[in-house]
Amino acid sequence: MKLYDELVARGLIAQVTDEDKVREMIDNGKATFYIGFDPTADSLHVGHFMALCLMKRLQMAGNRPIALIGGGTAMIGDPSGRTDMRSMMTRETIQHNCDCFKVQMERFIEFGEDKAIMVNNADWLLDLNYIEVLREVGACFSVNNMLRAECYKQRMEKGLSFLEFNYMIMQSYDFYYLFQKYGCNMQFGGNDQWSNMLGGTELIRRKLGEDAHAMTITLLLNSEGKKMGKTANGAVWLDPNKTPPYDFYQYWRNVGDKDVLKCIRMLTFLPLEQIDEMDAWEGSQLNTAKEILAFELTKLVHGEEEANKAQETARAVFAGAGSHENMPTVTLTADDFTDGKIGLLSVMVKGGMAASNGEARRLVTQGGVSVGDKKATNPSHSFTPVDFSTSAMLIASILEIPFSCIVTP
Repeated sequence: MKLYDELVARGLIAQVTDEDKVREMIDNGKATFYIGFDPTADSLHVGHFMALCLMKRLQMAGNRPIALIGGGTAMIGDPSGRTDMRSMMTRETIQHNCDCFKVQMERFIEFGEDKAIMVNNADWLLDLNYIEVLREVGACFSVNNMLRAECYKQRMEKGLSFLEFNYMIMQSYDFYYLFQKYGCNMQFGGNDQWSNMLGGTELIRRKLGEDAHAMTITLLLNSEGKKMGKTANGAVWLDPNKTPPYDFYQYWRNVGDKDVLKCIRMLTFLPLEQIDEMDAWEGSQLNTAKEILAFELTKLVHGEEEANKAQETARAVFAGAGSHENMPTVTLTADDFTDGKIGLLSVMVKGGMAASNGEARRLVTQGGVSVGDKKATNPSHSFTPVDFSTSAMLIASILEIPFSCIVTP
């Protein structure tokens, strides 16, 4: 099976400009392609995972990746999928985030001469002359067509700033620039970027008389249609300092039964033949599938050693034995207790397992919390320092993600 057919079989392709041409290019290693990453945080997250894995697959097939860091477009802010305007970042913050991205990307993509390259669109966008852009680029865009784009429709009700309105033009200019400088003939991105990507192919056609292509990646959604990659603590990050490898492993270990095989198919590099055999799995076999998913993705992001540690810790905790060395720990002090007690909900919020007491209460009432080997059913339950003694460390579980609590003198 060639690459394009494999991508289809894995459910990764959403839309393409010309299926036959795109198939021929990537199957034969003729694509020099780019994927853009706006540095809106100091770490990549699970939402970027699909794009990183796609870059890796395409490079393995002989195609050349360009990782574009949006240091310039981040000065504007992408309105796609937003109902409000993104906060403005300083150049220093953007540059710091760009540097962090590169370190994380190197785990997926091989950079070097005649291999992948990384570019920052600040290098060309920040030096553009406004009048020249209006004359040479702006004339190629129809405001009527732009306003029909889904990314702008979502913002029109609450107001779309002229700053953000320029985002499509800047992203299109990126493609135009990369086509001329690096021979970049294809762009990949999330399905919510389709309008922006078509803007780039059209700009190249109108200005240069050449064909360029675009393909969007299927969004990673759970069985309820919600984007994956969020927990009570927020995003699941690829930076081990923001989401420790154990937490990363547990996130994937606890995906829903209806989602696990889809995630294995879309995100891992296991052979399709092996995954096809798993399609018949049910019951306890799905727990095995979840372990496979969690291990493979943790290995990909954090390395095999960390994946082994996370898996061993998870198995030991749920078996009621072994070291808790790699498990998240909540440390409490005397100031956290009132009249010698602290409530379960407070422990959950303190440990970052819930954003508020209200959210913690919902988790308890919905049966998502255990203390020791018993399901917690009373949101008003409280603990004394004795419950957290080092000889009887309290092991709790929120949505099956275990953590420990200790009290310091």
